[in-house]
Amino acid sequence: MTIGDRIFDRLKEIGMTQKEFSQKTGISQSTISEWKSKRTNPTSEKIMIICDTLKVTPEWILSGSSKTGNRGNELPWYVIDKSTELGMLVTRYRELDERQRARVMGYLEALRVLDENT
Repeated sequence: MTIGDRIFDRLKEIGMTQKEFSQKTGISQSTISEWKSKRTNPTSEKIMIICDTLKVTPEWILSGSSKTGNRGNELPWYVIDKSTELGMLVTRYRELDERQRARVMGYLEALRVLDENT
């Protein structure tokens, strides 16, 4: 299955037309039609906007292997948009030294245990 196949399957699944998809992504309808008729794939710079519009992960759109709803399998890694809160958290964490990282992990574990006990 190609990236284009997954895009069209997802469009059908969520009831979005190619025209609506084009309007939401800013990708021309002719380009989207080429993905279907010529079985070509979108360029790499379009992947994130496509994923955002279709509410799927880059892993799923590229390989069909990540879990989104009931699709695919869990992967041992994440792709995170750096501009999101989680992305900023990861960025800040990577700036810490080993001792500071250990403290953060300790705080997280304490919060998890506290949450389990309430």
